[in-house]
Amino acid sequence: MASSLSQTVLLSILLFLSLHQACAEMTHLHFYFHVTDVQANATDYGTIIAMDEALREGLDENSTLIGRVQGLQAAVGKDGSLETMFNFLFLNEQYNGSTLAIYGRAPLETTIERPVIGGTGKFRMSQGYSLAKPAILSATRLVYELDVYVWHLELKDD
Repeated sequence: MASSLSQTVLLSILLFLSLHQACAEMTHLHFYFHVTDVQANATDYGTIIAMDEALREGLDENSTLIGRVQGLQAAVGKDGSLETMFNFLFLNEQYNGSTLAIYGRAPLETTIERPVIGGTGKFRMSQGYSLAKPAILSATRLVYELDVYVWHLELKDD
């Protein structure tokens, strides 16, 4: 009896996941993450920083604002690597009010790959990944170029 119940639950989960992939829409987002106060974002081991930074259309600090990166980062590696917990809050017309939750390890001065673990609004039931490449790294300016690939369901609000 328990085996039959386990098989039914397992088949239901597999069916749900198959339908999710079949119905999901894939969106590729491309933007730039601008850090405005580089000195405040220390990478000393054990440091925890709260962030609220700009997502922009381009490298220029005056380019169109797409949204905000809000969250936490902690210096967890003695090599300077960070653990990041970010919500990307979109303010542009197409995704206004929607968010993506991105979590993961961020080694410095290299391409950073992190999973997209969820979202809200247009990005409900999201899953995917992000790639962040350093575009500008200096003592006064830090900008990452981001490509985010996310699968999500287009759900209608009631």
